[in-house]
Amino acid sequence: MKRFALTVATLLLSSSLAFAADPIGSYKIEGTNPGGGSSYGGTVTVEKTGETFRVVWVVGGQRYVGTGIGDHNFLAVSYRSGNNTGLALYGEEGGNWVGVWTYAGGRQMGAERWLRQ
Repeated sequence: MKRFALTVATLLLSSSLAFAADPIGSYKIEGTNPGGGSSYGGTVTVEKTGETFRVVWVVGGQRYVGTGIGDHNFLAVSYRSGNNTGLALYGEEGGNWVGVWTYAGGRQMGAERWLRQ
């Protein structure tokens, strides 16, 4: 019986840790524009869409929509807003996500941190 209880406790703990690292959810954004530029804030939501993720940022009234691939460790996202496109790469950090991004054709990167809501 002790062994069974320990197994169940281990499974519950590992599933809750996996959930904490899952990118699905709503976040507050803290970021800087490429080349050490100005800082910005906003929100982002991540939804699972089959084998991919739908990522929607709202920054300064502008909406950016992206498609991501990844898992509980990383998330790579291509995004679009009007005629602007770009690429972002994030890594999991204690339930939050941190990463870098650039516009298509860019030569410098911006940085972004997602803080789970």
